[in-house]
Amino acid sequence: MTPQLSTKYVFSLAIKVGTPIVGKIFPVGADFQTIRPNGFTELEAKYAFEMDDGAIVYIENVGIRFGPKELLDRIAKGETVDPALIYFRSVPRFETGAEKYRWLMENLFIGIGARHPDRVEIAVHQVL
Repeated sequence: MTPQLSTKYVFSLAIKVGTPIVGKIFPVGADFQTIRPNGFTELEAKYAFEMDDGAIVYIENVGIRFGPKELLDRIAKGETVDPALIYFRSVPRFETGAEKYRWLMENLFIGIGARHPDRVEIAVHQVL
């Protein structure tokens, strides 16, 4: 059973020189979870991000979350669990018509996630 929680995505994207990309996730999109009996979770999310300069970037993020069953049960109940104890990784893909952000479509990224009672945070790192 999927927890009935409102999910807020917070991202930290790093450009090659280390400058963060700043923007806001649109409050629409799709978020799918397949939770196995042992708590192993397959994740798929699709949404759009508006950069501070107005450029729009579509994101398709696929990942997994797994850890000790007792900790996953606590997450499902909306309790706080130390993110370091849960394996939560994703592979985001980007699409945009904005030339300035075309490099996002031309590189690989890995996301490291943390599930909190009121939000999901994913730090996205470029694979060099």
